Amino acid sequence: MPGQSKKSTKKFEKNHLKDALGKRKEVAKIKQRHQVKAKKKARNAKENAFESDGKVNVPEEQSRSKDEKQFNGMTEDQFFQEGFQLPELKKPKKAANVKLSSPSTGKRKRDSDARDLEDSASSSEGDHQMFTDQEVASEEDRVETHQEDLDALATKDPDFYKYLQENDAELLDFGGGDLAEVDQLSEDDKPKKKQKKSKKLQPESPEEEVQEEVVEEGTGQTEVTTAMVSQWKTAMAEQHSLRAMRRVVLAFRTAAYVNADEDKELRYSISSPDVYHQLLVLALDHVPAVLNHHVPVKESTTGKIRVATDSKKYRTLTPLLKSHSSAVIHLLENLSDAPTLNKTLNALIPLLPYLLPFKKILKSLVTSVVGIWSDTSTADTTRITAFLVIRRLAVVSDTSIRTALLKTAYQGLVKGSRVTNPHTLPAINLMKNSAAELWGIDPDVGYTTGFVYIRQLAVHLRSSITQPTKDSYKQIYNWQYIHSLDFWSRVISSHCSPTSNPSLKASSDSPLHPLLYPLVQITLGALRLIPTPTYYPLRFQLTRSLLRISRATTTYIPLASSLLEVFQSAEMMKPPKPSTLKSLDFTTVLRVPKPYLGTRAYQDGLGEQLVELVAEFFGIWAKHIAFPELMLPPVVHLKRWLKTVSSSTKSKMSNGLKAAPDKGKGNKNSRLTSSVTLLVQKLESNARWIEEKRRYVDFGPSNREGVEGFLRDTWIEDTPLGAFVEGLRRKSEEREKMLERAREAERRDRAKDREEEDGMDVDGVEADAFEDDVDEQ
Repeated sequence: MPGQSKKSTKKFEKNHLKDALGKRKEVAKIKQRHQVKAKKKARNAKENAFESDGKVNVPEEQSRSKDEKQFNGMTEDQFFQEGFQLPELKKPKKAANVKLSSPSTGKRKRDSDARDLEDSASSSEGDHQMFTDQEVASEEDRVETHQEDLDALATKDPDFYKYLQENDAELLDFGGGDLAEVDQLSEDDKPKKKQKKSKKLQPESPEEEVQEEVVEEGTGQTEVTTAMVSQWKTAMAEQHSLRAMRRVVLAFRTAAYVNADEDKELRYSISSPDVYHQLLVLALDHVPAVLNHHVPVKESTTGKIRVATDSKKYRTLTPLLKSHSSAVIHLLENLSDAPTLNKTLNALIPLLPYLLPFKKILKSLVTSVVGIWSDTSTADTTRITAFLVIRRLAVVSDTSIRTALLKTAYQGLVKGSRVTNPHTLPAINLMKNSAAELWGIDPDVGYTTGFVYIRQLAVHLRSSITQPTKDSYKQIYNWQYIHSLDFWSRVISSHCSPTSNPSLKASSDSPLHPLLYPLVQITLGALRLIPTPTYYPLRFQLTRSLLRISRATTTYIPLASSLLEVFQSAEMMKPPKPSTLKSLDFTTVLRVPKPYLGTRAYQDGLGEQLVELVAEFFGIWAKHIAFPELMLPPVVHLKRWLKTVSSSTKSKMSNGLKAAPDKGKGNKNSRLTSSVTLLVQKLESNARWIEEKRRYVDFGPSNREGVEGFLRDTWIEDTPLGAFVEGLRRKSEEREKMLERAREAERRDRAKDREEEDGMDVDGVEADAFEDDVDEQ
């Protein structure tokens, strides 16, 4: 029909019209920017040509009429498309009536470094919201551009330049003004009443200054000596001298880039190891103290900090602060000695309040510190110190910085858990426990970031179920995914527990509590994704994570059915094959090696894990008033299993002849059946104990307060089942200590082998698509 749009047109308007218009506007802006730039370049060339050939006097009326003719034939669209050409102002006859404006910063110089930073920021758009393009702009380029304009002014109008030198010298000293102000502030801070004594406390004598200048003229750099370091230390400790701090910062920059390949113009040089060590200690210890003396940090009782960023001293010290922070970050990336790393990280903590306005520096700092914290090969003391830096930054920062910090920490956690073995597992657990604390600093921000990443885990699980392929399960059944689920269980159990957080009357009062249900659903779905004996260790790993949540939040999670399924598997029903394999460590494997399937070692390990997990599950509800009804179906199931596997091999007699044995009855593992029998006895004993206690209650099941207050003052360890669970835990701890001693002996043997064979390569777990998706989020 005429006048009606086509279906394709409507579809285009709905899905692509907005993007198409946006792209056209961007192209038009870029085109206009290039046109203005080209016209400005042509105008400058024309002005230079006029200046070289001589000035041409053009009447004012003639120039005005020329401009009018130029614009008379233009429409509004053409006028704005052509860009703006601002007429050049005439130079005043009297310099006293002229005021030079500040350099224009509307157009930023876009060099290769700025483009690289913009590309990196756009690639991680969702992760680092605190690092914007406006913060990435280069200040050094603007300084250089302004300095070039001033040099050109000295050539074009020497009289006006001379006037500026006499009346506004600060404007001409744009490049080095900050450091000059540091010297001026240092002079102002000296005591006025004790001028004679202050001369004796000068950090440098005139002869020494002359000596430094001679060295600079001869070699281009000043050699740092022990005497210089001592003088700087005295001036900073006694007078809080900003001039001495400036020189220490410049010398420390040389120490930080001593092995760098970059061609940097450094004022000082260091050749003595002793001087290098003394300078490092001086800069890390005294620079924060001097900064705090001149620009003190005020902290309230709630943890909020305030720094006078609008003061003259802070603006003057900004270049030194940026230079020192960049040097410290560069030093962190190249250090390997644990004591030096600890000292450098500790020196960063008092600097954090001053660095909050500098997003670019914070980005580099967070990346470097998180890299140290998530490196499982680093010493635990160093990783704890790095975590203290991260936590301090999370406390003093605002919401945007805190969000980006949490996301960077989670990405470091995922990357650091790629390789999981008996040697790296303690370091990974330390990382998960410490990271879980960060999400409690600001629960609202923690909920936002937690929702994003838990939803990401759900998307992976859904795609693996709805779009099954040969290798789709590998996105779920890997250490990074399992550690992520375990980490979020630690977050919820830490910050939704009324026991560990007295301010919470109930677990539902925590802002993080809404994450509990989706996390439990995802974990149960991953637990049953592949219900084969090969992945029973993975099932046990996820079951322990859910038990942690249930214990901390007193939330009932149905885990008995998934554990009873293992009892009905062939691994638990059939007689095992004889083998000489050592016992399997279920804490460091997700997939059972093929030689272990059907063996006695694997069956015994499964029995120990099942008895422990079933006892832990029912131990959470050992003093609940409904315990007898809760344990009845599982106990019936376990008794049937015991009856099946305990049937001995029977022999049939026929006509006095012995027939072949009836195979398939029993698993012939008396150790396993005895441990399960003991578990059933403890469950029944605890049920009888609860029935005896609830016989005297005077309320019904509808009385919620009475049900929740039943045996509230009784410890779980005082119940029959609770005492049994406590004994199993002690037994498990002893077994873990024995394994740890064996691992330590293995580490020593491996170290000896490395010394003899010049190192050995350790195989790691291959990276998968899960880590890339975490970076994209």
